[in-house]
Amino acid sequence: MSAEQFNELVRSRRSVFPDQFDTTRRVDDAIVEQILTNAIWAPNHGKAEPWHFTVFTGEGLQKFANFQSELYKELSGENFKEITYGKLQQHPLKASHIIALGMKRTPNKNIPEIEDVEAVSCAVQNMYLSTTAYGIGGYWTTGGITYREPAKAFFGLGEEDKLLGFFYIGHIAVQPTGAKRQPLEEKSTWVR
Repeated sequence: MSAEQFNELVRSRRSVFPDQFDTTRRVDDAIVEQILTNAIWAPNHGKAEPWHFTVFTGEGLQKFANFQSELYKELSGENFKEITYGKLQQHPLKASHIIALGMKRTPNKNIPEIEDVEAVSCAVQNMYLSTTAYGIGGYWTTGGITYREPAKAFFGLGEEDKLLGFFYIGHIAVQPTGAKRQPLEEKSTWVR
């Protein structure tokens, strides 16, 4: 791959939301395995590899939808919103695969927790670039039950671990619109 091809890959990456997925097609499991393999090649401090991925597909999508919507309902109390409950029930069914993004805390306490979080974030960027390379859609969401402590056990996470969201994968039915970035000069400082 040339530098120009890589630049194009990075700059063409877009989030593709569940409503933009083609719900009649499924992504091949072998492609999802390649995406996850690329994810685990992310940089990480001390070779800790703090990521833990739980993949939902087929009937698993309904199990995921039921779990997250019911947990939301249980924990929301007077803040419960029927529209949110409905989205938590329906959006997972629009995806081909959903990957729960877990961070397993590194046993080496000399590695700050934030560095484990950063490593998983790098893994997610690899997932985004991989979906772009395969011509399929990807979307990282941190909504719903992501930061709800009682959710962690469902995804195989312990007390010190973190749930960092969900990565939705699907074939693209509606192309995402172009994105903008502020000029580099506004977001960088060079010291010479």
